[in-house]
Amino acid sequence: MNLPPSIRSLLGRTELIVAPGVYDGLTAKLAEQAGFAAVYMTGAGTAAARGFPDFGLLTMSEMADNAGVIARSVDVPVIADADTGFGNELNVTRTIREYAIRSVSAVHIEDQVNPKRCGHLDGKEVVSRDDFIANIRAASAAREGRDFTLIARTDARAVLGLDEALWRANAALEAGADVAFVEALQDLDEVAAVPRKVAGPCLLNLVRGGKTPDIGLKDVEEMGYRIAILPSLLLSAVYAACDQALATLRDTQKPPSSLGVPSVRARFQRMGADDWDALRVRFREPVPEPKGLPRRRVDGGAL
Repeated sequence: MNLPPSIRSLLGRTELIVAPGVYDGLTAKLAEQAGFAAVYMTGAGTAAARGFPDFGLLTMSEMADNAGVIARSVDVPVIADADTGFGNELNVTRTIREYAIRSVSAVHIEDQVNPKRCGHLDGKEVVSRDDFIANIRAASAAREGRDFTLIARTDARAVLGLDEALWRANAALEAGADVAFVEALQDLDEVAAVPRKVAGPCLLNLVRGGKTPDIGLKDVEEMGYRIAILPSLLLSAVYAACDQALATLRDTQKPPSSLGVPSVRARFQRMGADDWDALRVRFREPVPEPKGLPRRRVDGGAL
């Protein structure tokens, strides 16, 4: 693997960073092979892969470990969901350190009460301004000079209104965050307002079927956003494809047609099989006679 560029370096370019949501090594590799410059570890997808809803039920270690699996699988930078930071400023400090040592390039920390719930569901609660900013300060300090991008997410729009969300976004940037993320904007006017009223780079979360209206990526870029994440993109496709395949098997007693499905070998190749086979060949080369040792007969006598 090559050392990927960082999210910070991509932010230095002019184009929008588009990060499809992934939740394991397979989906991460598919997104990379499709040509995307970054991937986003979705917390909802990570929870779903373990059989849970996105209700803040996974531990910090489970989330960080999954982010590490994804980071090891691809040569593009990983933005990862770090939920609430899993507690107060002490927990946040450890959270940032654990994600950083797993080669994650960026995380977002949010201001929901722990345990949180999906940002596009009703019934959310947020912590106080002071608690949120304390966590952002702690997260910024915990980077300890690493090239690690901190994204401050606020869910205050749904609870306290857009003005409060904008206040928190700007305060978080002043406290050390690199990017602001106002979650669950509810109409196009709100979406357009955030980059105008936040004094720093902004991220937009595009969740199909969520609170935020569907917007084309070109429009997102023209509004002034720097990052767009699409957490539900592949997870929704998996739900649909699996339901269809299972229904076909149940109803016809036959698996779906293999037409258009890659061969077993081709599937392995997409996961790096050729590189692993090359290692096998490399280390199985004939072993030469050791230099400097007397040659001996099979019976042990000297030649």
